[in-house]
Amino acid sequence: MNDDSTPAAPHIIRGRGTASAIAGRFATTTSTLESDGWRTEAETNPAPRTQVLAEHAKSIIATNRSPDIPFSQSINPYRGCEHGCIYCYARPAHAYMDLSPGLDFETRLFYKPNAAELLERALRKSNYVCSPIALGTNTDPYQPLEKDKQVTRQILQVLQRYRHPVTIVTKGQLIQRDLPILAEMAQDNLVHVAISVTTLENALKRKLEPRTAGPAARLRTIEALASAGIPTAVMAAPMIPALNDAELEKILQSAHGAGAIHAAYILLRLPFEVAPLFRQWLQEHYPERAEHVMSIVQQSRGGKDNQSEFGLRQRGTGVFAQLLQQRFRVTCRKLGLNQRKLDLDCSQFTLPPQSGDQQSLF
Repeated sequence: MNDDSTPAAPHIIRGRGTASAIAGRFATTTSTLESDGWRTEAETNPAPRTQVLAEHAKSIIATNRSPDIPFSQSINPYRGCEHGCIYCYARPAHAYMDLSPGLDFETRLFYKPNAAELLERALRKSNYVCSPIALGTNTDPYQPLEKDKQVTRQILQVLQRYRHPVTIVTKGQLIQRDLPILAEMAQDNLVHVAISVTTLENALKRKLEPRTAGPAARLRTIEALASAGIPTAVMAAPMIPALNDAELEKILQSAHGAGAIHAAYILLRLPFEVAPLFRQWLQEHYPERAEHVMSIVQQSRGGKDNQSEFGLRQRGTGVFAQLLQQRFRVTCRKLGLNQRKLDLDCSQFTLPPQSGDQQSLF
């Protein structure tokens, strides 16, 4: 994908991150809708409805050996995400399903109805080694679909029963529904949660992350989690040059005031199809600063739209990236964030009895 390529801007669909059905990089053919002049734009390009499909997975725990992420095991209950965050680095995964990383990613959603069953099977394997499982590493486990399907809740119930540690990253206030489960697990040092706060400005949030909870709701979620005794962090991510990076200190201060004890940030990442989608989004919403934003992005990414090398992809390089890292460290030190290690306890992992188990004679 050419770093400087930007697809022609379609109309904006209210409540969607993009109106573009950009083809995935594996597509052999593409098609476009052209107006014949007889229909209105709304008739030619009707607002798409969300479609939900069941995906009967064969396995549920994904593993990785990446040196720059703090987990080796993860579960993603859903493919695609209705939140519609334009910058989401999970968008390119839809290309593997011959779907668009653009509009399809936020309107063609897949849930895994057998996730809890597959998890139990995996945990009962004789060679399973317990280490924290991360939820929300690709798509949000508490996106709107979770209210109906409850796949994330079922996964949590299994992990609680097995006394298995779990970490969660979300921007969805629906996590408050599961406070009783999370609070009990927190008492045994089996869970910690990170809430993503990208901006404190509602106007920017509506454009950047159209179907997510607002900034104030996320801060209230941090407060609810912290009040329930759940170790809670704030993810100031992504930091976008000349768009929301000036908010870094205020985000950290507000989250700390709400009860967050840890913090992290990620510099904007634009892998594969995300780069042209983000460029298009800038032209639609912030045309006067689009060139400036992408200039700093490329200065921080070795002259490209993205860096995929371990150790660089989260933080970037160059003057802007270094200053951002320094600002983050100074603010965390002033606020007392990241003073306590959040090491979860794997020693409590146990296999609960199930029907058919051989009972001990003694």
